[in-house]
This record gives sequence, structure tokens and C-alpha cells, in this order.
Amino acid sequence: LIWLLLRPMGSWYVRAPLLLLSMLALVSGPWLRAPALWVALAFLIALRVFLEWPLPDNHIYLLAYWCLGVALALRFANPASQLARTGRLLLGMVFALAVLWKAVLSPDFRDGRFFAVTMLTDDRFADAVQLLCGISDTQLRENRAYLTPPPAGAELLESPTLQTPDRFRVLVLVATWGTLAMEGVAAVLWLAPLTRHALLAARHGIVVLFCLTTYAFAPVAGFGWLLIVLGLSNCGPRDHWPKAVYVATYATVLLYAEVPWAALALGRP
Repeated sequence: LIWLLLRPMGSWYVRAPLLLLSMLALVSGPWLRAPALWVALAFLIALRVFLEWPLPDNHIYLLAYWCLGVALALRFANPASQLARTGRLLLGMVFALAVLWKAVLSPDFRDGRFFAVTMLTDDRFADAVQLLCGISDTQLRENRAYLTPPPAGAELLESPTLQTPDRFRVLVLVATWGTLAMEGVAAVLWLAPLTRHALLAARHGIVVLFCLTTYAFAPVAGFGWLLIVLGLSNCGPRDHWPKAVYVATYATVLLYAEVPWAALALGRP
């Protein structure tokens, strides 16, 4: 609900009722536990996906599934256990399908092209890439010129060069295989029927690690928040430390999104 208030979505006729329902549920316990409210949220989010398809980010679909899962869980005598089961299965499937897509179905991810091109062409990654890889503004512009195809039939008088220092190649390698490794471990931990306390703690640890590392760079704080909420659903009444760490991670992802840490480190206003 806090996420819906922080990141309003959709056209006004979707955004307005989402905001009103979210505020109502946050201030009223009976409304918070009303299945009809969560069905309405799921419907509105699904409506936004339908009206703007295929543009909505993939975690918006996941948000609709989760709201529907909350509505269904609230119809059980013990909704907490149903929420935990739903959250565990959604987390496990999200990570498992991510590994399937990246490791099996996307050769351009496995060979590093995805991160290499994204880091050089997406303005949202520019400050972090320059900070971590030592790439200058001039080099970044030349790399973008290299990756920009000329109009059909045109040829450049002087072909630009692609400048990828060793630090950049290391960053691409770490981002590619580090992401796959974390997602693979998370998929196994969240889908496996675990009982040992250490392994249960590892479930929460891998989600926190993934969020702290991924969303320092990826400009999709909403996805990180949703993963944290799904993890929180699997915390019991006595899991005080996991809950505190999740809340702190939620706040950290918010700061990643709102504070230009890489630009500040580069001395830019």
C-alpha cells in the first residue's frame, strides 16, 4: 500500500481509486482486511496493464497477482499462512523464470551484450558507469555514437570507436553472472521445501542481498519493494531481525531511487 502511494500509476481514472483505496486501507483495520478491497486493487492494476499493454513493467503484473493473492488469503481462517505460501511461490517462480529467460532463452544476456549496451546507452546508468569504470563524458558519447546505427544507406566519414576499459568489462561480467547466480540461488531456496533454520534465514538473506545490489543501479525501485514485501510475508511473529532488515532494505531502495549517489560521488549537483 505504501508503494502504491509512493509510485502512483496509470491514467487518472486508475490512479485516483488506487490512491484512495490504499489510503483507506492504511488508516482502517477493517478495510485493510477486507477481501473486496484487495480484489479492487488487483482489478485496477490489471486494468492499467490491459490499457497500456505492452508498456507496463513486468513487476506490475506481479503486483496484480500479489493483490489477488492477498484477497484470496483473507478468506481463510489463517490468512498469514496462506500469504506466506503465496509469497514464497511467487518469489520462487519470479526468480526461476528470470533464470530461464536469461540463461536459456537469451544468448544476448549470457554473452554480456545486454548489460554492455544498456550501461552505455541508458542515461539512468550513466553516472554509475562513469563512477565505477572511469569512463569520461567524451568516451561515453563516442560509445553511444558507435552503437547508434546510421540512417539506411548512410555511411560515416569517420567510424567511431568503442571504448570499453577493463573496469567496464569486469562490471559487465559481474553484473551478468552475479545476477544469474543470485537469481538461481533464490529460486532454489524459495521453491525448495526447507525446514532447517539456517536455510530459512538464507531465503531472506538472498532477497536482501539481491535488492541491495541490484537496485543501487536498476531504476525500478518498485520491483525491489515488491520482492521485499513478498519476503516479509514469510516472516513469523518472532522473526524480529528479518523484519527489521527488510524494512531497512525497503528504505535503502527508496534512497537509491531518490538520491543520485553516483552523481554526488562524481561531484555533480
